[in-house]
Amino acid sequence: MSRVARISYIFMVVLLLIVGVLQLGTPLIAVLFAYFALTKLDFTRHKAVAVGIFIVLLLGFFYGFALFVKQALVALPAVVETAIPKVISFAEKHSITLPFYDIDSLKALAMEGVKDQLKYVGNFAKFATKEFVALVIGVVVACSLFLSKKVELGRETAMFRNNLYSLVTDEIVLRFRSFYQSFVMVMGAQIIISTINTLFTTIFVIAVRLPWAGVVIVLTFLCGLLPIIGNVISNTIIVGIAFTVSPKLALVALAFLIVIHKLEYFLNSKIIGDRIKNPVWLTLLALILGERLMGIPGMILAPVILHYVKVETSKIRVDETSPPAGLGEPPTTHIAVGK
Repeated sequence: MSRVARISYIFMVVLLLIVGVLQLGTPLIAVLFAYFALTKLDFTRHKAVAVGIFIVLLLGFFYGFALFVKQALVALPAVVETAIPKVISFAEKHSITLPFYDIDSLKALAMEGVKDQLKYVGNFAKFATKEFVALVIGVVVACSLFLSKKVELGRETAMFRNNLYSLVTDEIVLRFRSFYQSFVMVMGAQIIISTINTLFTTIFVIAVRLPWAGVVIVLTFLCGLLPIIGNVISNTIIVGIAFTVSPKLALVALAFLIVIHKLEYFLNSKIIGDRIKNPVWLTLLALILGERLMGIPGMILAPVILHYVKVETSKIRVDETSPPAGLGEPPTTHIAVGK
């Protein structure tokens, strides 16, 4: 491996560590998503047109997301307050032993949790303002990159064309290009899976007239962007809302979700498995680490970083030569970066 390539790899490792330690997952995701959207909207000769269309769509998205958050902040606490007592009552009526020692304490714990969430809502404005600024910065960076991909300015006036700074810059651009391709690969697959899952869920929600249909549909799509654990979150919410109507509807919802996710396992193996080819345990480990470091943004980035590490390390060829018999020396390892 050349010195220039080694520097670029060290740069990417340090950068990803900084993103995790300083909680910069939101602006990084904003850059990646915004750039991805801009490339899809670039169907004219003028890139400024794509930027204009993107800004209009982005404003519409923010408006719709604000409406969703407003409804979710009302719906989710109401579902918890209604569903938990009904679940307990249903279990007691049918002599079902729940894995809790004290039902009354469970009720108190659930209600206390609702109160804590409502207190969190009071701080939501401050949190939303901070995240909004991060999103705006990410979008500005993505638009700048889309309009001009030139990273190094003034290279023509440099004393040497093959100077260290220019060569390292070129290698870092290659690292970022590989990282972006990993994002497109992973998130593109997740978006396809989530869209199919949301479509079937929408049909079910409308057919059974499930309360808070808009919240359920949007949550299903958003949770679908999180591998594995996203399904657990959305399924719990759907069954909980169904339980507020009747236990029978909750069982129907559970049966529906089981069937849908059997189909999703097939889609995962075909769409995600064939593309990414990472074992489930490794993905779960990455999700746990990502959540601990950056919360939800970390869970979104975790599969991307995992795939990126796999892609980059797969480009490095390791040649091991065994020593002559009887010398007892360890094998010599030669590392080369594949082109």
